[in-house]
Amino acid sequence: MDVIVVGAGPAGSTAAYRLAERGAKVVILDRQRFPRDKPCGGGVTLRGASVLPFAIDPVVERVVTRMDVRMGYGGPVCHVDGEGAMVYMTQRSRLDLFLAEQAVSAGADFRDGVRVRDIALRPDGVEVRTDTGVIAARAMVGADGCNGVSARALGVREHSYAVAMEGNLPRGAAGYDDSAWRDAALLEFDVVPGGYGWIFPKGDHVNVGVGGYLEEGPRMRDHLRRICEVHGITIGDLEHVRGHRLPIRRSGTPVATHRMVLAGDAAGLVDPFSGDGMYEAFTSSRIAARTIGEVLDGTAADCSAYPARLAGALGPHVASAWAAKYVIEKAPWLMFGLLRTPRVRRIVGRRLRAEPREHTSERGLRISAAITRASRRGLGPSAA
Repeated sequence: MDVIVVGAGPAGSTAAYRLAERGAKVVILDRQRFPRDKPCGGGVTLRGASVLPFAIDPVVERVVTRMDVRMGYGGPVCHVDGEGAMVYMTQRSRLDLFLAEQAVSAGADFRDGVRVRDIALRPDGVEVRTDTGVIAARAMVGADGCNGVSARALGVREHSYAVAMEGNLPRGAAGYDDSAWRDAALLEFDVVPGGYGWIFPKGDHVNVGVGGYLEEGPRMRDHLRRICEVHGITIGDLEHVRGHRLPIRRSGTPVATHRMVLAGDAAGLVDPFSGDGMYEAFTSSRIAARTIGEVLDGTAADCSAYPARLAGALGPHVASAWAAKYVIEKAPWLMFGLLRTPRVRRIVGRRLRAEPREHTSERGLRISAAITRASRRGLGPSAA
């Protein structure tokens, strides 16, 4: 076997697809049987979709063309218009199965319902012990989330975390307004410390949720109840209510070793401002496939190029997210005032839509890292 991919989420399946497309022999292992659902808002920005090597149209349920933003459950609503599609709304049960199917169509061997028990890192590859036996490969992508065995095998210490709680309001329930949420997503800022509340439109329901700092965990249900009350929704009408943690990478946390890389949530690659991890998953999987592909081709001896490439692709993006988080927490009135100006609204819309580019300037990367450090320090221990 050339490559083992542990985890068949967005990062794992897209990495497997790219590697199989290159002609590599790839096996994907996931402990869950598919299709399976996962807690997630289910939004893929156009920026994230642009990283994918194929379209996800078959699993898109709604297309968001406008973000409605409000502060503190009161006052005016600011409409951020992306001048077209900004976010594709889907569900993880459908999206993840679709992505795994694309990997299989490219030649990957997908084995769901297989639990990985242990990972042994070797100088010339990896050995993975599963419930069904041992598999050896020349390289590996760890994409089994922040609590998976891949991160532990690489010696990753505890990530910083945010926490979220969400549920689905089905069509026909009190408070469901299809005309209001057909193509708009609502964001309520300055209502949860370190985060926000949201209402996202889907095919036959809307996803209602709240997210914030980890220490808000014991109060998340109260926060969820509050956003429901504001919008005329009874929390008891929500289906599939669940909470989950969002991993946020600490500076210096390892993401690669000789023949193994971490991608997506396993590497703690979640946007600290929005809590979104799709763009980061797709981007890291692209870089992972490129890096491992070079090892397989013999043009690189190991995966040592991966961390710098990841920093070049995500460093400026992460820095701007931390800076925005700092401003909206310390001066929410300033952020809302900026959003009310057409120029800033256009910038935000473009950020959700723009195709990403990698940054290789050492000076630029140093500035991005400095902005990230300063913003996290300014936000205090909760953002450390």
